[in-house]
Amino acid sequence: MEYCDTLHPSGYRLLFSDELIKPGTDSFLLADFARPKRGMQVCDLGAGIGLLGLLLLNRCPELTVHSVELQPAAAAMLRRNIDANGLQTRMMLHEADLRALRGVLPAGGMDLVVSNPPYFRTGSGGQSAGPVRQAAREEALCTIGDVCRAAAYLLRWGGDFSLVYRPERLTDLLYALRENGIEPKRIRFVEKRAGLPPILVLLEGRRGARAGLKFEPPLVVYGPDGRESAEMDRINFRNERKAGLAP
Repeated sequence: MEYCDTLHPSGYRLLFSDELIKPGTDSFLLADFARPKRGMQVCDLGAGIGLLGLLLLNRCPELTVHSVELQPAAAAMLRRNIDANGLQTRMMLHEADLRALRGVLPAGGMDLVVSNPPYFRTGSGGQSAGPVRQAAREEALCTIGDVCRAAAYLLRWGGDFSLVYRPERLTDLLYALRENGIEPKRIRFVEKRAGLPPILVLLEGRRGARAGLKFEPPLVVYGPDGRESAEMDRINFRNERKAGLAP
């Protein structure tokens, strides 16, 4: 079944279906953590149906987002999302393998790269319905090393790479970043409830930077009352909805 949701406050439409990648909290968290600035060239590696790119444009309309997606079904839905929102000049689809970007996108041409990569090693992420969702969960088509290598190729000197990942694989992530000349600079753990072990990690690295990692306060999803926290309300644009400021 196919659905259509509205992103606030821009009013962008998001088309998605049961057969493909459904909207997830991870993309909302990453879009809030990343630091896009007006006029930036941005690349989303493994863009899926385009949710992360839409969320970044939702925050900062003066971006150019290059969406790299290999799987035809996901790319087709991404194209529909671009067309549905009239973003043909702001959001570019590149149907390509992120492991082979030479000739697709220029080296050093991006100010910011973002990615919500597969979290699990092949065969360890459980079974998902359909190849698109399975590839989004586990490293069947690319590893975290491949993703970091692609980010290093795309980023200008001093450009940033922001991604969301699983904390149990943080060592793999830090190694892959440094191996490819991207220095970890900013990290934030996501906790389901305050004081519990983290369920996700948000990390920003910078190409060619000096060592020095800043730890930000944890992002807590649920408060003591069992409801989502005030920060999650902000990230999900619930305050705009309540105030009647969004369509």
